[in-house]
Amino acid sequence: MKKTARKAPAAVAALVVGLALTSCTESGQDKENKAKQDNYDHLVAQQPAGRMEYSPTREAINQWIRTWGKRGKLSYVYIQNANGEYGYFIMKGLPVPRCKMLTPTERVESSSNGVAVLAQPGMDGTYSSGSTCNAYYGFDATTGAYMEFTVGTNQSFFLFDRPMTMPEYASARQLGPTSVKPSRKGPQGGP
Repeated sequence: MKKTARKAPAAVAALVVGLALTSCTESGQDKENKAKQDNYDHLVAQQPAGRMEYSPTREAINQWIRTWGKRGKLSYVYIQNANGEYGYFIMKGLPVPRCKMLTPTERVESSSNGVAVLAQPGMDGTYSSGSTCNAYYGFDATTGAYMEFTVGTNQSFFLFDRPMTMPEYASARQLGPTSVKPSRKGPQGGP
């Protein structure tokens, strides 16, 4: 027991000396990171972040939640091609990017060799590269038909929570089974 008691202080002293020596060998990257942090701290002291009485960003997010957080809410998707022509879909809920998943797409594992990020299969049992974020899907408002579209260099889409009456949308072609027509449900039209 006495032998172990004598070795413990020596081990602690060696650990402290080792840590002190490693802290003395600061890398160039450590120096640059410290300089960046020092500069940031200086700027914050000189120009602290202002304080808002009201946040329009938080209000916009809350409005988004109030708008889209309703079961059965329709979305009106207007697609513009490279020629400037418009078409539209009416979907149940929001169009969903194909790269969205209900389960994690990666798992992090740590070991004595380091950290590894491992891909996880999707609900369909296959792996995705995550490169399908420009493809969207959804379901037709009246028939429930699956619809998918992509956006990119020659095609853009505009999402609304009601039909648009502006001139550029007035001539939009119906691309799905549901059309924008006045109905007994009110001025929004739809199914």
